[in-house]
Amino acid sequence: MAKKYLIWDLPLRLFHWVLVLTILGAWYTSDQDNDLIDYHLIFGYVALGLILFRILWGVIGTTHAKFKHFVPTPKKLINYVKSKNEQQTTAYPGHNPLGSLMVVFMLVIILLQAISGLFMNDDIFTSGPYYGEITGSLEKVITFFHRNSFNVILAAIALHVLAIIFYKVVKKKALVASMITGKKSSEEVSEKDAIKHSKIIIAIITAIAVSAFVYWLVIINAPVIEEYY
Repeated sequence: MAKKYLIWDLPLRLFHWVLVLTILGAWYTSDQDNDLIDYHLIFGYVALGLILFRILWGVIGTTHAKFKHFVPTPKKLINYVKSKNEQQTTAYPGHNPLGSLMVVFMLVIILLQAISGLFMNDDIFTSGPYYGEITGSLEKVITFFHRNSFNVILAAIALHVLAIIFYKVVKKKALVASMITGKKSSEEVSEKDAIKHSKIIIAIITAIAVSAFVYWLVIINAPVIEEYY
């Protein structure tokens, strides 16, 4: 029986699955006819906090969570594509170069989606905490982006799911299982690739700091909207 080694730390795995639920919740509550738009705002705040946590974790987290260990240079990306064309296989304990690009893209697009929501106004039900703090022309751009970029996120998710199915069926690699347990078998990685622990204490401190910042941003620091009757 193949031995298993810890590759994905617990905070990273929790981030991944909570983000999945958050995106699902944001999608479901985005329909203004279901009277859940206030919850949509909350899901947006959670998404913002999650992405900020992931960005910090990409600097202070465990080996395979750090950007410097998985974000590919153009040279690495080209070599990866060439190796695939030449049917050569290279083992990557964490994300492969193409997978890394998808991770970076998803982080950027979801971050922009969450930030744009802070300045949104639907003219009917609710508005973001910073609505009215930007010029009208910029507001139109942000509104257009927020209302259309979610389709891009959904397309990226669909592509991600297809990649998971491909790896499971063709390459016999259970990507979902490794993101649940955090472990990969010795057939995929070696002992030197394993991480010793998940840096739980550091992750908790980081999560608290990010939560405090988001609360300050959307509640304490948000401009007071005066109502006129």
